[in-house]
Amino acid sequence: MAKPEKHVFQAEIKQLLDIVIHSLYTDKEIFVRELVSNAADACEKLRFTQSAGNEIYQPEIEPAIKVTVDEKEKTVTFADSGIGMTHDELVENLGTIAHSGSKAFIKQLADGQKADTSLIGQFGVGFYSAFMVGKEVEVHTRSWQADAEGWKWTSDGSGEYVVEKEEDVARGTKIIVRLKDDEKHFATKSKVEHIIRRYSNFIGFPIELDGEKLNTVQAIWARNKSEIKDEEYDEFYKYIGHDPSGALFRLHFSADAPLAIKSLLFVPSQNFETMGMGKSESEVNLHCKKILIEPKAKGLFPDWLRFLRGVVDSEDLPLNISRESMQDTALVAKINKVLTKRFLKFLDERAKKDAEQYQKFYDVYSRFLKEGVVSDYTHKDALAKLLRFESSATEAGKTTSLADYVSRMPTEQTEIFYVIAPNRDGAEASPYYEVFASKKFEVLFLLDPWDEFVMEHLTEFDSKKVTSAEKSDLKIEQPAAKEGVEPLTEDQTKGLCEWLKDKLGDTIEKVSASERLVDSPAVVLSADKGMSTSMKKLMKAAAGAAGADKFELEVNPRHPLIIGLNKTREANPDLAAKIAEQVYDNARFAAGLLEDPRSMVKRLNSLLEDLVK
Repeated sequence: MAKPEKHVFQAEIKQLLDIVIHSLYTDKEIFVRELVSNAADACEKLRFTQSAGNEIYQPEIEPAIKVTVDEKEKTVTFADSGIGMTHDELVENLGTIAHSGSKAFIKQLADGQKADTSLIGQFGVGFYSAFMVGKEVEVHTRSWQADAEGWKWTSDGSGEYVVEKEEDVARGTKIIVRLKDDEKHFATKSKVEHIIRRYSNFIGFPIELDGEKLNTVQAIWARNKSEIKDEEYDEFYKYIGHDPSGALFRLHFSADAPLAIKSLLFVPSQNFETMGMGKSESEVNLHCKKILIEPKAKGLFPDWLRFLRGVVDSEDLPLNISRESMQDTALVAKINKVLTKRFLKFLDERAKKDAEQYQKFYDVYSRFLKEGVVSDYTHKDALAKLLRFESSATEAGKTTSLADYVSRMPTEQTEIFYVIAPNRDGAEASPYYEVFASKKFEVLFLLDPWDEFVMEHLTEFDSKKVTSAEKSDLKIEQPAAKEGVEPLTEDQTKGLCEWLKDKLGDTIEKVSASERLVDSPAVVLSADKGMSTSMKKLMKAAAGAAGADKFELEVNPRHPLIIGLNKTREANPDLAAKIAEQVYDNARFAAGLLEDPRSMVKRLNSLLEDLVK
């Protein structure tokens, strides 16, 4: 029998071993993933070689991966029936780094610098992770070629390795890791099973651990969706989503340009953030060739899509040397752009194809879409198409899109109008809505407290300005007075406004005649141009500000109460002053701005007393 060959590791390999063992990997369990991944690569290479028409040694043996543990001997063994290695391949792959530029790459790693990402993945660094936990590593291998011989490679990682010929070796590669005493827990079945299920559960070749097949769930995202049954999708979602209630939507898509991506995304049927679980994290896992790279991957989607669950797999990932994290943030941003654009397109298609089902989605996840409008300028316009609101043109409980609203606008209407209210009845009774109802202009009813923030950031849709109905500079043709009512003249109105400003004092910034009121005597507006009263109230509450806010008061010179007040201020100034304060408080109450009604009630009682005297 031939004498064993003793070799010295190439200098770069010595450096690499030291880096791998002491600093490259943050978690030692990664060695299981790396050796299983290498075994899967070997099986894939055999399949490719066989498909090219080559004669394969032991063709009856299907490519597979077998892992065994021995607690007594403190060993973990990884065996594959893949392509195997010849003597020269064994020496080249495990003893040298043959690729140009790799020496500089190793130097960068040793110096703690960011490595050149173009070199990453060009050589099998993962094999050396075995020395993090192993005091000795054996490799038994035989090439696929019919006339090949079997070989054994042995090293303790200290600087040398031995290669010797071996008889009766099956095609493929078997790696035996003899564990260090303080790493013996890796020889337990439960530990290895947990690691394989976490990182390698979707590999396309059978993986057995001590004779038990582990990867029973297929990587269905890599299959053609026309071949997959709904039941398979449901089973897969329940497995990765840990959610027995099933998914509301699913999106299975592949892309080749600008990146090679295979993705399977699910929308859960329930919003877990509303179940007292706090802000959720992304539940989309990042894979590369079916190997888990990052669970709950950061940056794949914008934060407002954190409700998604599923898998993204890309062969274009420039991973760092340990495959533990993404190294190219620009590429992550590109993946984010592709995925987000595709999912928004999917939602738009669903909304058009099945409005009822989309409404179910919107009822659960509208807050996330609105968050996106406020926080994500890039996708704001696409998100705006997905928003839904009740409006004066819809039945109670029914919603409309902004696009449908625009399609119904009369030619003389140039803006999209909305009213803020706690409910539909409040919106329809709002003094800010009156003139639009009389002119038959459609108005959106914003019934969610978030909606005004959304509109403030949206500003326009389809080149139409989005405008609050209560905005103080809104100009609409003055509606006619009711029959039998003589409105105040311009001079009377001016005199009354000046008198009201004097009586109401510093709480009022301005009093003017309203061009918006039909049935209400008065309305208050924020003194801050462009800011609604409700927004001002919310901002004040958020800031914890104290003191009284100033508002503008608009009075309706066509309303009997205002006409009567103008007469009363001359006939009975004291009573008129009480009425003026009551009119102002009524307007504030209607706008939801009266924080303490006790003074209003006291004055109202006083007015009632005057009436019954």
